[in-house]
Amino acid sequence: MIIDLTLELSEETPVYPGDPRVEMKRWATIEKDGYYMNALFLGEHSGTHVDAPAHFIANGKTIDQVPLERFIGKGAIIDVSYLDRNIEPGDIERVEEMVFFYTGGKSIYLSEEGAEYLVEKGIKAVGIDNPTIGGFEVHKILLSNEILIFENLTNLEKLIGKEFTFFGVPLKIKNGSGSPVRAFALI
Repeated sequence: MIIDLTLELSEETPVYPGDPRVEMKRWATIEKDGYYMNALFLGEHSGTHVDAPAHFIANGKTIDQVPLERFIGKGAIIDVSYLDRNIEPGDIERVEEMVFFYTGGKSIYLSEEGAEYLVEKGIKAVGIDNPTIGGFEVHKILLSNEILIFENLTNLEKLIGKEFTFFGVPLKIKNGSGSPVRAFALI
């Protein structure tokens, strides 16, 4: 079974405050041009996306420099929707190659201590169903250790208690700090 974990990209897609809004313009129509195509304007971190180390780390790897195998792995969902505070190490009861946090839409983020704990565990990626995993320091802790960050995931609740493989492969953007992804889980 495949579970789609990706937000739809449209002009209504929410963006992180200060980031460019998604714009879609009709470029060609079948009636006029014989083919259909849209032109897109969006930031690298629009919709469901992945952060590369270069997003916060000077001279960090850009998205085109990260090996493809880093975007695929065995995942674990941690349900933190019951919390009324940020995610601490004690809340992370299961660790796989990739760890994902289901907040249920609440403003819950990974703490610096939680980020350091995940670094110690040697994971390769972390994700959340919020526009950001946490503050700048959390990003720096994770990305300086080449732990990829997936943000704005959806449908994570469908994976609670299940074993799955996560796929979140980016566009190969030269010198990119991140990229939108089509994220999904294979159960």
